[in-house]
Amino acid sequence: MSTTTRWFRRGDHLVMLGASAGAFVLLALSTLVGWPVGAGGAGSTLTTAVNPVMAAQAGDCLNWTKQDLSDVEKVDCAAQHLFEVTGVADISADHGPQAPFPDDAQWQQISQEQCSKLSMDYLGGKFDPFGKYTVGPLNPGERLWGEGQRTLRCGLQVAGPAGGLLPAYGTARTQDQSDVYDPGVCLGITETGSVGDPVECAKPHTFEITGVVTLPPGEFPSPEQQDQLLVGECTRITAEYTGGADLKARGLIVAWDTRVVESWTAGSRLVNCKVGAQPVDNVLVPWEGSVRNPDAPPLTTSNPPQTTAVQQDEPTGAPLHSQSNSSSADPSTSGSKPPKSDEETTTTTTTTTTTR
Repeated sequence: MSTTTRWFRRGDHLVMLGASAGAFVLLALSTLVGWPVGAGGAGSTLTTAVNPVMAAQAGDCLNWTKQDLSDVEKVDCAAQHLFEVTGVADISADHGPQAPFPDDAQWQQISQEQCSKLSMDYLGGKFDPFGKYTVGPLNPGERLWGEGQRTLRCGLQVAGPAGGLLPAYGTARTQDQSDVYDPGVCLGITETGSVGDPVECAKPHTFEITGVVTLPPGEFPSPEQQDQLLVGECTRITAEYTGGADLKARGLIVAWDTRVVESWTAGSRLVNCKVGAQPVDNVLVPWEGSVRNPDAPPLTTSNPPQTTAVQQDEPTGAPLHSQSNSSSADPSTSGSKPPKSDEETTTTTTTTTTTR
């Protein structure tokens, strides 16, 4: 499964389109990754070791730090977490005692049938299909499945552009779902040349985030209206971020995101300003280092900076979160020749997380 990035001209602005997703982008992790039954969270004892996943209910948040997920624990949703439970699903009616453990394709269907509605209801019917949250199940794993366990925990997670998990803060019920990053975060580049997960800015990356803009309230602004606002705002924000550095001399340009109507309807109002290398033949070019003014005061961020994605054993490597929002570059610093087509590519991906 792959995504594509293409550039085309919209009026006087250069626009980057990523792959867009369908009604729900389903997140899950490798079916080879699981939590031991006896994995205890905070407060567990040797005599009552209970897997927090198996006890979790809608509204609970789970976190872990080990790659094998053996230290999973229930945490306050205000704190860093990697999974927010949206509901519990019993699939025993469709998968009896002798049913084999589902493969990835079957888990995708189960997630669509069970977790999509639970998560939509949990969010009060407002889900940004192009936002930062993705939906998927925590399944019981092959051993517990063989013992007759048919209960799933459905939930929400945040994934980077290339599928790595990112920490979430606060319940998704009250969060703006916009797919944005804090200033100072750099987004890497994949082997196929697409935008990657957050990395240290010293490493090759596609963009460095310079700020976050809240779009004004009211009716949905057209992409052209968003461009008119953001060209000035992002130029100003980036100049402050860089200390007035000459980006053009480094072959860099100012860019920004725009929101689509589906995101706007779900309440997403935030967009990123960022800096990237000028594309060559409409292809993203990696660059290294940061453009932030070294003498600037500490950054003000909404969350601890997301500089790297959380790693796990047996990662799928598939892009689990599709970019759908456009990214526009300052026309005064952009000289890329646009391609002839502005057609969009649609992809939807899924895997599952297991509990053992």
